[in-house]
Amino acid sequence: MLGLGAFLYTIFISAAWIMTIYTLNFYYLSYQSRHNQKHEKLRHENIQLNQDNALPVVTIQLPLFNEKYVARRLIDAVCKLDYPKHKLQIQVIDDSDDETVELIKKRVDEYQRKGFDIVHLRRNQDRSGYKAGALKDGMKYAKGEFIAIFDADFVPPYWFLKKTLGHFVDPKVGLIQCRWGHINENYSTLTAAQAVSLDLHFLIEQKAKSLSHLFMNFNGTAGIWRSSCINDAGGWHTGTLVEDLDLSYRAQMVGNPYSWKM
Repeated sequence: MLGLGAFLYTIFISAAWIMTIYTLNFYYLSYQSRHNQKHEKLRHENIQLNQDNALPVVTIQLPLFNEKYVARRLIDAVCKLDYPKHKLQIQVIDDSDDETVELIKKRVDEYQRKGFDIVHLRRNQDRSGYKAGALKDGMKYAKGEFIAIFDADFVPPYWFLKKTLGHFVDPKVGLIQCRWGHINENYSTLTAAQAVSLDLHFLIEQKAKSLSHLFMNFNGTAGIWRSSCINDAGGWHTGTLVEDLDLSYRAQMVGNPYSWKM
């Protein structure tokens, strides 16, 4: 029993130290996010690009799988972005195997007739690499200097591109990760708790890491990459379940431009 007691005591002390270190780290990040003069200066600059001839070509990638309830909403929102059609390429990268396929095909055809450069990419039921594999496949046909990515349950506002792309004027910026909003925050206690958790992550952890030039990660959606940054880092790897974290760290470790958090 003495041996078991000593073992449990060691486990308890180890867990206590881990929680203490995590808590101190959280307080450090909280301080950095609230007392960063550089952020206060940049926050008021609000760089925006308004002239069409100053706007770069952007590829928007929408990786989808069996999202029949939200796929149309996402495609509609992307096509309503305040951005010139001739400088916007939209890739609906669809790995679905249900009625979502026909729904997307019909919607894409409608927007093609309206003059949008939008394509419905299918991998012939080959889902190797899952989301990472889909994004990797889409990069083969991407035309844009910048790559914006949205998951199925996101609804980008019409001003999204013009408000964010201005920060890429700084050639050192390789990624912009934008903060997430919540459509159904007050739906239930669970959604409210999830909203608080995500808000803390973006408003404290991500913000402090970016402004302090600590390693931070792309959250998989609602962000824009410089396409050269993706390619220089080796592109999307399919041998991991955390492709967003993997690419983020590889981009920073090989000396690519630092990430910037909106």
